Amino acid sequence: MANSRKLRNFLFLVFPVIFLTKNIYCQQKVFTRQDSLRGMITPEREWWNLTYYHLNIKVDPADSTIYGTNTVYYRVLKTHNVMQIDLQSPLRLISATQNGRKLRIEQDGNAHFIHLIHNQETGSVYSIILEYGGRPHIAVNPPWQGGITWKYDNRGNPFIASSCQGDGASLWWPCKDHMYDEPDSMLISVTVPENLVDVSNGRLRNVTTNEMDMTRTWNWFVSNPINNYGVNINIGDYVHFSEKYKGEKGLLDCDYWVLRDNLKKAKIHFKQVSLMLKAFEYWFGPYPFYEDGYKLVEAPYLGMEHQSSVTYGNGYRNGYLGRDLSGTGWGDSWDFIIVHESGHEWFANSITYKDIADMWVHESFINYSESLFVEYYNGKEAGAEYVRGTRRSIRNDRPIVGIYNVNYEGSGDMYSKGGNMLHTLRQIIDDDQKWREILRGLNREFYHQTVDGIQIENYISEQTGINLKSFFDQYLRDVRIPVFEYYTNESIFYFRWNNCVQGFDMPLKIFINGKPFKINPSTRWTTMELEEKNPIIAVDKDYYVSVLNMMGN
Repeated sequence: MANSRKLRNFLFLVFPVIFLTKNIYCQQKVFTRQDSLRGMITPEREWWNLTYYHLNIKVDPADSTIYGTNTVYYRVLKTHNVMQIDLQSPLRLISATQNGRKLRIEQDGNAHFIHLIHNQETGSVYSIILEYGGRPHIAVNPPWQGGITWKYDNRGNPFIASSCQGDGASLWWPCKDHMYDEPDSMLISVTVPENLVDVSNGRLRNVTTNEMDMTRTWNWFVSNPINNYGVNINIGDYVHFSEKYKGEKGLLDCDYWVLRDNLKKAKIHFKQVSLMLKAFEYWFGPYPFYEDGYKLVEAPYLGMEHQSSVTYGNGYRNGYLGRDLSGTGWGDSWDFIIVHESGHEWFANSITYKDIADMWVHESFINYSESLFVEYYNGKEAGAEYVRGTRRSIRNDRPIVGIYNVNYEGSGDMYSKGGNMLHTLRQIIDDDQKWREILRGLNREFYHQTVDGIQIENYISEQTGINLKSFFDQYLRDVRIPVFEYYTNESIFYFRWNNCVQGFDMPLKIFINGKPFKINPSTRWTTMELEEKNPIIAVDKDYYVSVLNMMGN
């Protein structure tokens, strides 16, 4: 045991990471042992596989506390007797129990190493009961800075919600807080004052009344795998209405939970949900959680993609807080939060990154889904205008892919730059039917799975028959925008790629005197004989590239 502890201490020493991109960019950050304990698949995580959670908690608005238990069911993959469970301060892991016996807990910051007594036989399933409680971290700027939001509605009723992507679910409940492993199913039992409602993931099994303390317990069951940050609680004076959507897999139950005063406008505004489902089932395939249904739940912050319990706080307005993020006008006619956060049911909740360094798998596809939504209802050029419009927010500050094993995400460019990367990729493929099949194929191939970003890259390369390694290296792992350089000498056209990764050879659509051509530039000068002298050259604006006429005319 002492040797095991020494090994852990050796593995997680404080260390600096320097990320170099072709000698033109340097990102330096010092990571700590706690970053490693959070971001790595540690020896105390890898030996067991999650099968089921029962989170059973009491939320008390009077003193902003949460107390309860999480029963963890797991299958043993290989022999080991120390389990890592994560829980962040100021919450306290009170005890860990297996087979009625309390276990020793060795705490190291947010990581708790539980020493098991019972023999852990490979292939067998066991459970452990974690008791915890206290005042959880308050969300300062949800959902970007997570925790629990404690607010009140206009009637003075408590209005409470969780949000924790990036910061980790261990902000408010003890769990295996790493994205690579998900439980196959989960029961969420939340006890609240009798005048309030809790809405969580999955389907409502029942509500029990606790007359002793005038509370009620809301029991929600999730029948599909669910990622840690997707689990949520939403507590308030909610009222409910519902509808059934006729989708690709039959009737989908759509349930809406809103504050009492907002019922009338929600019944009108939430009609956009069926429009979203129709567009995204067309592009991505069937909604991934028919068994658990779809819910849209009003929250005291902007919104988040909690699985089958999407939260909403956009004020019943179109756009993003009333603004079109693309600046084109196409984002004014639909609610950004309904479309964007619901789109994550496909890319985030069904297809989930194993490491937050690959967060682009969630955000790039769903940024692009906004333009696909526009295209579905307004035509292809409208969708293209929208995604091009989002380029104004691109910073090119650091790579889209983050740093692995330390819970460190990449640049916020994973949104608009990632969306434009995918739009550029669509131009390379130049076959809209194949492009749609790739999007739907991703959702078949990686249905309810956790993935590495490279798996998504390889799948697209395989399906297109194009080696896209340098393409993804350029847009995901480099900060430079490739420059298409060209000039003409009478009837000879010279061109190449510059400001790019080694071997970058993305094909490009150009217009010569208005006539379209497909060319294949490389990093070496290439020549092409033209029919006319000194023609007008233009690059298709749907490619996210820079253009430089070396002759300056």
